[in-house]
Amino acid sequence: MIQLPQDFMDRMQDMLKDAYPAFLRSYAECRLQALRVNALKGTRETFLEKAPFSDLRRVPWEENGFYYDGSSDCAPGKHPFHQAGVYYIQEPSAMAPAAYLEAVPGERVLDLCAAPGGKTTQIASYMQNQGFLVCNEIHSARAKILSENVERMGIRNALVTNETPQRLAELFGDYFDRILVDAPCSGEGMFRKNEEACSEWSLENVQLCADRQDEILDCADRMLRPGGRLVYATCTFAPAENEGSIARFLERHPEYQILEVKKYDGMSAGTAAWANYKADSPDGGMTAEHEVRCHDSVRTVVDRKISCRTGLKNTIRLFPHLVQGEGHYVAVLQKNGEVPDGYQGFLANGLQKGINAKDVKEFLQFQQESLQMDLLENTQDRLLRFGEQLYLMPECMPSISKLKVLRAGLHLGTLKKNRFEPSHALALALKKEDVKRSMELDDDEKANAYLEGMTLNYVGEKGWYLMTYRGYSIGWGKLAGQVMKNHYPKGLRK
Repeated sequence: MIQLPQDFMDRMQDMLKDAYPAFLRSYAECRLQALRVNALKGTRETFLEKAPFSDLRRVPWEENGFYYDGSSDCAPGKHPFHQAGVYYIQEPSAMAPAAYLEAVPGERVLDLCAAPGGKTTQIASYMQNQGFLVCNEIHSARAKILSENVERMGIRNALVTNETPQRLAELFGDYFDRILVDAPCSGEGMFRKNEEACSEWSLENVQLCADRQDEILDCADRMLRPGGRLVYATCTFAPAENEGSIARFLERHPEYQILEVKKYDGMSAGTAAWANYKADSPDGGMTAEHEVRCHDSVRTVVDRKISCRTGLKNTIRLFPHLVQGEGHYVAVLQKNGEVPDGYQGFLANGLQKGINAKDVKEFLQFQQESLQMDLLENTQDRLLRFGEQLYLMPECMPSISKLKVLRAGLHLGTLKKNRFEPSHALALALKKEDVKRSMELDDDEKANAYLEGMTLNYVGEKGWYLMTYRGYSIGWGKLAGQVMKNHYPKGLRK
C-alpha cells in the first residue's frame, strides 16, 4: 500500500465522505496501462491486425486508445513498433484533455505545457499534419524529450519551443484557435503511478501550484482568439488547482463560458462548492459557507452564486475508484466572440522567411533520386536552414528570431559537401509509398538487429532505402554493393 500524506488523506476524506473508503482501496490496486495508436502512421484497424499484444481494450474517451496487459512478455515499450512511432504509451486518463480539445486539420493550436509529449502527439494525430501546432515546455531538459517524441511520431507541422508562457504571450496575440493548458500541478492523481510524488507533496506546494496556474491561464487568454477553445487540465484532486483555478479565471475573464461536454461512464462532475475549499491551506478546514453542497434538494444563495457564476458542474473529474485510469481534472472553456474568414491574429515578429529551394541543390538531388513525392509541392519558401541542418517549416510559420526553438517543423537532414544525408525524423515522417526504395525487415530478429546498429545483407540498386518493419517506417539504410549500411541513430540503438 502506498504511504499517502496524512494531510492529503484528511482532505480527500472530507471531500468524498462515504466514497472515501472506495477511493482509498484503489491505491492497493495495480494501475492500468494503455497505449494510443498514432493516426499519422496508419489506422487503428491496421494496427490491430499487426499488433503482437493480447487483450487490447478500448479507452472510452479516445478512439485510438487501448488498455494493454502490463504483465505481458511482449513489453510495448521495448517493441520495434514503439521505436517506429506506431503508438505512444500514455496513461489512459491523460488521453482525455487532448480529446476534449477537438483539434482539426488546418487550425492553429498551442500546447502550452507540453512535455513529455503525450498530449502534443495526440493533438498532432487529429491535425493530420495540416495546420500549425506549437508545443512549448519551459524546462529545457523536458523540452528536449518533447522534441524527441515529436520526431518519433512523424509529426511535420510542429514548432517545439522552450519558453515561458509570458514570453509566448508577448509574441502571439489572439492568435490560436485552440489552446491546451495541461498545467503543472501537485500531481496527486499520479500518486499510484509515481510514489515519489507523495514525498514531494505538501499543502504549501498545492497553493504554489494554484498561483502558478493563474498566471499560465492569463497568458493563455492573451493568445486565444475570440471564439476559440481553451482546455484546462491537471492530474491532481486539489480543489484549489481545479474548480478553484477555473472559478478564479472566470472571475478575471467573464468573457469565457464553460462548455457542457460528454461525460463518459465513471466520470464525475466538478463541484461548485469546492471552488473556495479551504483545506488546501495550512490552516485547514472548510468555511461554513462552503459546507453546503450544490444539490437540488439544498439550495442557498451561496451555492446558487457559485453554480451560476462558474458552471463548474460542467467540468470533469476522473477518480481512480470510478474510472479505469488515474486522477485527472478537465475543464473545456470557450472565449466569447468570433473572427472573420482569413483572420490572422497578432504576431509580434511577423512570419518566418525561408530560403529558396535552388540554394539547396543537394537536397533536390536526393529527393529526385530517392522519393516518389515532392516535399516542396505547393510550398512557398518553406525551407529553413540552420548551418548544415535543413528543415521544412509548417505553413505560415511565425518568425522564430526571438524564440528558443528546438524543432521548427520537419527536420529534413544535413547538407554536406556535395551531398545530402536524410534525417531520422524524415524517415519516420514518410511511408513506404513515399519512397523509391525500401527494405522490409520481415521478422523480429532482423528488426532488432537493425535497431542495434548492425549492417544487413541485401541485393538491390545502390542508394538510400527506407527501412520498414511490418510496413511501418523505422529508419534509413544506404546500400552499397550488397551491404546495407545502418543509419539508425547511434543514440537510439538498443
